[in-house]
Amino acid sequence: MSMLTYWHNPRCTKSREGLAVLREKGIEPDVREYLKDVPHAEELKAVASKLGVDSAREMMRTKEDAYKANNLADETDEDHLFEAMADHPKLIERPVLIGDEKAAIGRPTENLFAALPSGR
Repeated sequence: MSMLTYWHNPRCTKSREGLAVLREKGIEPDVREYLKDVPHAEELKAVASKLGVDSAREMMRTKEDAYKANNLADETDEDHLFEAMADHPKLIERPVLIGDEKAAIGRPTENLFAALPSGR
């Protein structure tokens, strides 16, 4: 049985919706409130790899104040982008479902199913 972790912000409608959809399908992931239990930069890099993204920016909320305040639009250093997300977790796009092999950002919600192991 694979382990699934759900990076959740209970104040976010999409995050609550995604968790409800998973539970309706009988899937109960380990829920991590990532704003309280903040992932470190190396963990974010590992999730980016599972997401299959080309840049950390693809898992960032680029409209957040911290994005603008830290001049991240012009940042080309990937390590700096991951550090920025670790320092300002509101920058992490949500929700994220992380499986053993894959991860998915739940925007739209149906994308979450891409992180599930085959056959689920």
